[in-house]
Amino acid sequence: MTAKERIYLFDTTLRDGQQTPGIDFSVQDKIAIAAMLDDLGMDYIEGGYPGANPTDTEFFSRKRTSRASFVGFGMTKRPGVSASNDPGVAALLQAETDATCYVAKAWDYHVKVALGTTNEENLDCIKAANISSTGSRQTLNMHSNVLQPPMRQVPVGSCCVTPMAARNPMRLRKSFRRL
Repeated sequence: MTAKERIYLFDTTLRDGQQTPGIDFSVQDKIAIAAMLDDLGMDYIEGGYPGANPTDTEFFSRKRTSRASFVGFGMTKRPGVSASNDPGVAALLQAETDATCYVAKAWDYHVKVALGTTNEENLDCIKAANISSTGSRQTLNMHSNVLQPPMRQVPVGSCCVTPMAARNPMRLRKSFRRL
């Protein structure tokens, strides 16, 4: 690793951790966890999905970190709706965050079956979300069961594309070994 290379830590406890059966963070829980992660030195703390529920709406009413970048998570715009009329994109833009992590489908099967759209329209949805968020740091989290290493962030305009391999941890470990 050269002196210019650095690993940035992106924590998803406040979203992924909340998805654990039996876990239901209150706003106070989320504030306390964000402070602990900030103190630990995380570079990015993903706080959840602004607008998804009253807890997350209140949590994103102001920035909750002092050092780390405070990140909102959400979908790119939906097919058939403009970015300016998409409530999910609007909630992300209104949240008091330093950055936005958009999740998008990368596998054509998911695009067709889960989103009910074409690959071209899916790319238009991704581009529209990226354009609507100009000015904040963005990450695009690509959901796919078919991941091609190496695991690196790929710049797309002002956005970074981060392949996601959480559904296949063995592939993730192998990919990191190759880096």
